[in-house]
Amino acid sequence: MSRWRGDRRVADGLLVLGCLFLTALAVKTPWSALPLPVIAVAGVAASVALWWRRRLPHVAAAAGAVGYALSGNIGPLLTGLYAAGAYAPRRHVGWLALVGWAGAAGWFWIDVGRLTLSDAVYAAIGVAVPVGVGIHVATRRVLQEAWRERAERADAERALRDEQARAAERTRIAREMHDVLAHKVSLIALHAGALELTADGGADRVREGAGVIRTTAREALHELRTVLEVLHADAEPFTDLGSLVADAARAGQHVMLDDTAGVLPAPSARVVHRVVQEGLTNARKHAPGAVVTVTVRRDEEGVRVTVANPASNGAPLDLPGSGSGLVGLRERVRLVGGALDAEPVDGGWELRAIVPWLDLPAEADAR
Repeated sequence: MSRWRGDRRVADGLLVLGCLFLTALAVKTPWSALPLPVIAVAGVAASVALWWRRRLPHVAAAAGAVGYALSGNIGPLLTGLYAAGAYAPRRHVGWLALVGWAGAAGWFWIDVGRLTLSDAVYAAIGVAVPVGVGIHVATRRVLQEAWRERAERADAERALRDEQARAAERTRIAREMHDVLAHKVSLIALHAGALELTADGGADRVREGAGVIRTTAREALHELRTVLEVLHADAEPFTDLGSLVADAARAGQHVMLDDTAGVLPAPSARVVHRVVQEGLTNARKHAPGAVVTVTVRRDEEGVRVTVANPASNGAPLDLPGSGSGLVGLRERVRLVGGALDAEPVDGGWELRAIVPWLDLPAEADAR
């Protein structure tokens, strides 16, 4: 901001110096029939007034008009009229233009001794041009400021929606984790009570009960650590990818599934299912008729999921949406230690995710 103000001061200083140079020429030539001291004082005063043309455009315009009438120096007049159009309140521009016209007409009257119709028309044109340019610049400046504020407001609203989507996703996950852990802890309490009642049943019976408690506790800790159960509180149980693709095909969507990852553990399968579901939904909305390719691979990093579609000739479907599906999905994948990207590719769209292999402990599987 300080640099911008410094640049403005430099520009204003150069402008004042330029008009003072014109005043010197007006005195030397001279450009007016009045005495040289009058020409000099009027030209200098009008030129110096331009230093405050942004804060005091009325003064700059009036000084320019008087200066031109008395000295013939047109620089302060044109600059003052431009300042009137660019910086003065819109309701004042009309009478400031009239003052400028009076100054231009006054020079004709003083120099020639009369004012003809053509002189009046030339003066009006000379006044209208700088005033019109100033109004155009002011209007453009106001529009740019409005666009900037609108863009900033849109960015702030988008950031707020994204944060709300992430918070909602965390809340849903927390509710699900509460249900899961409550279930696991209730099982631990149940088995502990049974173990207490059957403590006289022998070492084998005690060992069996302790093993069940230990396995259940490990499952609960694993559920909490990796955030395995990331389901919506009101969501339907997830299906396998084949059924998901079949449902999309029955709805008329063209989907090609290439799944070589094999059987996934339930926690990973839930996240993969959600990624594919979101990708198919977005393709159905924004690229109707396009062939969607779903690829699921397994490597050392986990499960790689790609949902891609080329550009579509069909118009996007006018379907309601929150606009935060990808934000919530990205948060869901991040919470299990994965990563998700979505971006346009060759005119189409590609959704990519890496989901960790969220397997249960060996004791949980054995159970």
